[in-house]
Amino acid sequence: MAVELKETIDKRREEIMDACEKLYETKGFHSITIKDISTETSFSRPSIYNYFQTKEEIFLGILTREYSKWNEALRKIIDGGKKLDADNLAKAIAKTMEDRKTLLKISAMNLYEIEDNSRLELLAEFKSAFKESVDIFEECLAKNLEGIDKKKCEQIRYAFFPYMYGIYPYVYPTDKQMEAMDQVKLSYAKTTIYNMSYDFLKLIFE
Repeated sequence: MAVELKETIDKRREEIMDACEKLYETKGFHSITIKDISTETSFSRPSIYNYFQTKEEIFLGILTREYSKWNEALRKIIDGGKKLDADNLAKAIAKTMEDRKTLLKISAMNLYEIEDNSRLELLAEFKSAFKESVDIFEECLAKNLEGIDKKKCEQIRYAFFPYMYGIYPYVYPTDKQMEAMDQVKLSYAKTTIYNMSYDFLKLIFE
């Protein structure tokens, strides 16, 4: 590959990730191929491999980008100036989750496989964005919740971050899952990403 400016490389990686994310809205992870992604972009399949070695690396790039966007939203809570009580902090963090459907979907459905099939340097880049989310989340708690200490912040984080991985499957069950629940008469309440985030945060903030 000819020497390229970082700005050009980043722009091309973004185009590839955008195409993959668009496909992910209507197709399952395992159904998407590099050929499909190529069709959605201006790149041939061999060209895509200049920027990502595997399909999983493209998804990891999307997830890294998603966490970076979430970090920006969380940072706005901290920079807002006004101190929030537990209820309003739960609402504010839940609001940041509303636009993170892709983050929640990838994390719930395909994270282990994506991490396992990506280069270490890209995985480290993702973990850096993830760590920033952890740090900013705890900073939000420390700034707003009266009398909270570092240990309590960590306990809340350890409860919420694993919980996040269950939000997408619960909010967006498949038709087959719904049919199975109906057959066994398992009650199911329709909900939203915001409501699941808010209800849980409100509970653990008390």
